[in-house]
Amino acid sequence: MNERRTFCLLLAIVAICALAAPPQASAQSPKPNTIRIRVDSVLAANTGKGMDAQLASTSIGDRLKALFEYTTYRLVMHQERQTVCGRMVTFEMPGGRILHLALRSVEGNMISMELVLFEGTRPVMTTDLKLLNHAILIVGGPRYQQGMLITMISTDAPDRPRERGTSPEAPSAPPLPPGLPEPGAIPAGSASPPQH
Repeated sequence: MNERRTFCLLLAIVAICALAAPPQASAQSPKPNTIRIRVDSVLAANTGKGMDAQLASTSIGDRLKALFEYTTYRLVMHQERQTVCGRMVTFEMPGGRILHLALRSVEGNMISMELVLFEGTRPVMTTDLKLLNHAILIVGGPRYQQGMLITMISTDAPDRPRERGTSPEAPSAPPLPPGLPEPGAIPAGSASPPQH
């Protein structure tokens, strides 16, 4: 029971962080309606061996250090699948666990999915969530070997084409009433980050 609570707590905390994650460049353009799912399994421990080269050379290493306080991070398994909404994909996880991901829909820039983690035939975690396209969901736990297994799930759907002259962050502003001065440029880095 404590393990399920730990899963849910870490999932809730990290899901918030995932919404603010910057997009990652995709190696290839996926086919229309095809969604690529990546699942990385990382062993986090306090054995003083640092971060392995596969993680240190990516932005994932920085995220792990910011979220957890372990001294060792080692990539145990990397898996990628392509799927479409309405289908379930299965990932075999270290320690004999099985992860089922069912993608339900893509609305705007959000991907809706169901996530079920099995230990044998028994589900140990089930959750429905929405993940920002290109973001990373990080799930901490369970205990594994000398430390903890951290599962990182990312989804990449084709970006929807935007109308010319608009940006995904904010719609274009309405014209100013007559007599008001034009706003000046805001120096880079002075704007506060968007709130989610």
